[in-house]
Amino acid sequence: MIPANSMILSTLRYRRAAFAGAFVALFFAAALVTACGTLMDTGLRGTVKPVRYSGAPIVVAGDPQTHFLKHKKGKTKEKSKPNAARAWIPADLAARVRTVPGVRRVVSEVAFPLVMPGVGATEGYSWEPLTPVRLRSGRAPQAADEIVLDSTAAKVTVLTAGGPRTYRVVGVADRPYVAPDEARRLSGRPGQVSAIGVWGGDPKAVEQAVKGTNATVATGDDRGRVEFAGVGAARTKLLSMGGALGGTALIVALLAVVGTFGLAIQQRERELAMLRAVAATPRQLRRMLGREALLVGALATVPGALAGLPLGGWLHGRMVAGDVIPANLPLITGPFPPLAAAAATVLSAWLAARVSARRITRLRPVEALGEAALTPARVPVARLVAGVAAVAGGIVLSVVLRSVHTDAAAGPLTPLTALLFTMAVALLGPPLARAAVAVAAVPLRASGGTGELAAANLRTSARRLAAVITPLTLMIAMSGTLLFAQSTLTGAAEAQARTGTIADFRLGPAVPAPAAEALRGVAGVRAVTEVVHSRVRAMNSPYSVQGVTPAGLSSTMDLDVRDGSLDRLGAGTMAVRSGIGMKVGDDVAFALPDGTRVTQKVVAVYARGLGFGDLTLPYDLVAAHSDSPMGTVLVSAPGVRADTLRRALPPGIALATPAEANKGANGASAVNYLALGLIVAFAGIAMVNTLAMAVAGRSRELALLRLAGATRRQVLRMLRWETLAVAVVGTVLGTAITFWTLVNYSAGMTGASAPHVPALGVVGIIATATLLALAATALPARAALRADPTRTLAARD
Repeated sequence: MIPANSMILSTLRYRRAAFAGAFVALFFAAALVTACGTLMDTGLRGTVKPVRYSGAPIVVAGDPQTHFLKHKKGKTKEKSKPNAARAWIPADLAARVRTVPGVRRVVSEVAFPLVMPGVGATEGYSWEPLTPVRLRSGRAPQAADEIVLDSTAAKVTVLTAGGPRTYRVVGVADRPYVAPDEARRLSGRPGQVSAIGVWGGDPKAVEQAVKGTNATVATGDDRGRVEFAGVGAARTKLLSMGGALGGTALIVALLAVVGTFGLAIQQRERELAMLRAVAATPRQLRRMLGREALLVGALATVPGALAGLPLGGWLHGRMVAGDVIPANLPLITGPFPPLAAAAATVLSAWLAARVSARRITRLRPVEALGEAALTPARVPVARLVAGVAAVAGGIVLSVVLRSVHTDAAAGPLTPLTALLFTMAVALLGPPLARAAVAVAAVPLRASGGTGELAAANLRTSARRLAAVITPLTLMIAMSGTLLFAQSTLTGAAEAQARTGTIADFRLGPAVPAPAAEALRGVAGVRAVTEVVHSRVRAMNSPYSVQGVTPAGLSSTMDLDVRDGSLDRLGAGTMAVRSGIGMKVGDDVAFALPDGTRVTQKVVAVYARGLGFGDLTLPYDLVAAHSDSPMGTVLVSAPGVRADTLRRALPPGIALATPAEANKGANGASAVNYLALGLIVAFAGIAMVNTLAMAVAGRSRELALLRLAGATRRQVLRMLRWETLAVAVVGTVLGTAITFWTLVNYSAGMTGASAPHVPALGVVGIIATATLLALAATALPARAALRADPTRTLAARD
């Protein structure tokens, strides 16, 4: 029997370089999966503490969620989804609540939208705060023309939904407040309030008093959920982003770890063959390699998982900075994400070691040394079958990708398609490597000298070549697929918005209705279209929506209608983008941004949904159920000068040409790029790690070349030729996978098989991968060549 534990420790001690590569791969895998796990954990358990509502023990407010009833197989299940806007409640609920026994005080809050100079769009409130306001100076507003805000100016002019309004600043506080009657006028919602604060009484009795309305009763930290309407959507965003990124990262980690352990075991085949020759059983070897993997995995994943916690915090901070989630949704750093990440990566290491050891451990003792000394001529049938199955799976997913038209469905399918093809490259690596070498060897042999030597090396080491081609292919394929899928979607949306906006002028970003009405009276103005954007929710899917004024829409916006007509757009109707499963004549039920249920009839289907939204509804309907009715305005006024329009507008409203529409960085897109960049960076680390391991494992070969008379410069030049050949092969394979995946993604999402791929981005990815490959080869090679070749050979033997 082999003393397994002592042999494992001895192996780790004397093969530190080989296991260092596995350690690095597992460390970064655990860190990345932990970071994604913390985002998911925050989405699941994150809570927001109340701020304005913290002074009221009980808060009555509109339900921040829409509740759908799903009937399936005789069972009814409730499905709750977050609203995109605040749900308002009847003002007379305050009178009901006052009758509840024990209630001492009831205060109604009214919120209203406004645009402040130098600040932008924000929200103001009635001066009956649920939590006492700390005035830094001055007094409370009493008259209709008085305001409290964070400014020391004597007067201020702000834009409200009713137009510009000038106020006297009578107090300084952290947010705007006006007198209660003025707030009710500015809200534009007579008979409604945004919340009711309650002091005293039993919360259950208060719930009973408001039963049958759209109001919900909140206490404790649950008050933050009704105060901040966007928290539910932010938590959903964290769940979906963390899950998608974590799943992709885990699959990339699996490929990277399998490749790393496979190469490490390749470099130990002589040692393992010797153990087989001295009567070690296959089970003993598999157990030994599995224990080695578990030990290395435990040593790497524990610090890696701990390092993932600050990485998750940093990613959370970038999401806050990009306005993807609110700043008061704190990161949850519980024990589950690092434990799950450590367990997943350790299991990956164990599986990788067991799978990589199958060939050598299944050989008979007499054959083992011969197989280790000579690269096997053929690939096992099971591996070939698995490789062909991976190709078939990638093709099937490609067909599916062409048929899906929503980002929720295409998002996870896109990287999975690329990963399946990359997995096929890993499985079919040796025959692919031999075919690639046959092509690459021609120019190398023609160059003579070190090029010819590099060609000979490549020709006799297909297995090693396959091991280093896979991570290079993985990096290029994942970089191109993840980054250019985003650019394809963004580019298509911008192109559709640019082409479809046929107005002469655009106003925004927040224009009051009276300003739009004033433009309609200007001579030469043909049409004025008010546009407000939001999101609505059906039971199974959210939809982006634009509310537009139907009159004159064809003069300002070309949605590329494919069926029906926008002339019928009005009360009770809507238009939809193609590809989301709706057709003309359908009656579609869904919840508006504040949760109000409606059913609209489809009267038109259009193609430019990426640029304008999944659904197009009447402006009055969307504006009445959004947090702010103020949006952009498109003006068709051929021959009218911009100065003429500006004279009809109140100050503070920007007038621009449609070419300036839809410009600027999107915070969510920037965060997506950042998160995807982490996966790309991990793929790059795996590539560098594998290449460095491959060169470090060739120290005996390099020493023999030195003893045969080759200079250090000649050896390094030979390695550079080999690396460049590998880079070309990996670039071709990675680019082919990227192009195929993006063509199918673009066909499904944009309707055109022409992905938007920036040329500089392609050059940057290929150049980065090549430079990293050259550096990963040169640095360990220089270190190996500094040693005395005779000592290297003696040590290796």
